[in-house]
Amino acid sequence: MPTSPEMTPHTDTALLDALQHQVAVFARRAEQSRLGGVGQARNSMDRAAYLLLNRLDQEGPMGVKALACGMGIDSSTVTRQVAPLVDAGLVSRATHPEDGRAVVLELSERGHTRLDEVRASRRALMAMVTEEWTDAERESFTALLTRFNISLADITALSPGGSASSS
Repeated sequence: MPTSPEMTPHTDTALLDALQHQVAVFARRAEQSRLGGVGQARNSMDRAAYLLLNRLDQEGPMGVKALACGMGIDSSTVTRQVAPLVDAGLVSRATHPEDGRAVVLELSERGHTRLDEVRASRRALMAMVTEEWTDAERESFTALLTRFNISLADITALSPGGSASSS
């Protein structure tokens, strides 16, 4: 995997400039809209909360360390981000079934409901943004964006003091 411009001698610098510019524009637009969706749920959940709830939904109950590792962030960051979710009743803490001293985090019923609302809102936004796209274009873009995110996470994880942040 190339890790510096010198390792990609055949890559057109104008193309890389255009790519980095489009990524910067995407990041700005994503932050402006927070890609929060449409309707009542629009912008109603921040990115960190969405990613934490989504991971708990996809992978089930887990401890803070496992959640942090899976997301590529520090345990202290997860603890700080989970606290308001627990306070809001979206995440519950439970005793680990095999180790009574350990705590696991799990999505509450309220958390499932809220996550479903936010997902539906975000899905509607993606449908609007890609309304004129074919299914093949959506699939291709999703595959390329997934690949891009994985590569970016891998490079971030390799950098000193870096931690990859995946979904």
